[in-house]
Order: sequence, then structure tokens, then C-alpha cells
Amino acid sequence: MESQLVTKEEKLKLEADLKAMIAKRPIIAKDIGEAREKGDLKENADYHAAREEYSRNEAHIKHLENRLKSLTVVDTSDVPEGMIFLGTTVKLKDLNSGDFELVRIVGEVGEIDVDSEVMEVSARSPLGEALMRASVGQKVNVNVPRGTLKYEIVELIVAE
Repeated sequence: MESQLVTKEEKLKLEADLKAMIAKRPIIAKDIGEAREKGDLKENADYHAAREEYSRNEAHIKHLENRLKSLTVVDTSDVPEGMIFLGTTVKLKDLNSGDFELVRIVGEVGEIDVDSEVMEVSARSPLGEALMRASVGQKVNVNVPRGTLKYEIVELIVAE
């Protein structure tokens, strides 16, 4: 597995997710035990559901452990002021439509929050690669399967 660049905050979130999954283990084990006590395991839906939940939880734990082993935490303190890098939120103007978009460059794209005004994009995505190390006022072209998207970097948004 190739090393993935993440911010310190992204790594902390993954570690918290892993801790939560590990904390579920005794709860799921208790559910399996209680379901087992109900009798015939062949037709015991509670038992099979608990075993399936156990398997999903263990797979998620293994996935998180493997990802954490392959992470490289990027120190963003040395990034020149005004340069887009991991963790930066930027306001873009779509030069084709005139629309504005808020984009955050991340090393790790987590679960998509459809209610968020900010779209998270991986630094390794076409848009992420085009924006990395760019600055306000620059225009970037993003090659995607349906053509070329053109953006102007309008503003860097500072986290509050």
C-alpha cells in the first residue's frame, strides 16, 4: 500500500475512528453471547446479525490499522503563507459557469457530508493536484474525463 499524505488532524480522526471500533468489540461479543443463549443457531437471526456485525467491525479495524501504518503526516507549518496545501480551504470561481465553490484539500477523503458547503477533494485527485502549491489569483486547468475545467483561485479561507 502506497503512503498517503495526511494532515495531523486527519490522522487524529482516523485514530479516533479506530478507537471507537475497538471499543465496540465487547458490546458485539455480549450481543453474540446473548443471541447464542436463545437456542438453535441455525435459525437464530439475532445470532447471525451479531456475527455479521462482528465481521464488519473487525474488517473495519483491520482496514484502519493498515491505513494508519501507511500514512505520512505532513507538517503544514512550513508552507508559505498564501500557498494552497493540505488542509487549505479555498474559494474557486468556475470560469465556465461563473459559479463559486468552496474546496478543502485533504489527504484523506472521509465520509461525504452532503450538507457541507465545503467539498473535500483529495490532494491526489485532478482538482487537488491542480490546486496544490497554487495561490490566490492563479488560474488552473483541471483535466477530467469530460474535458477541461477552468478555475480562478479567489480566496484562501482561514479556519476559525
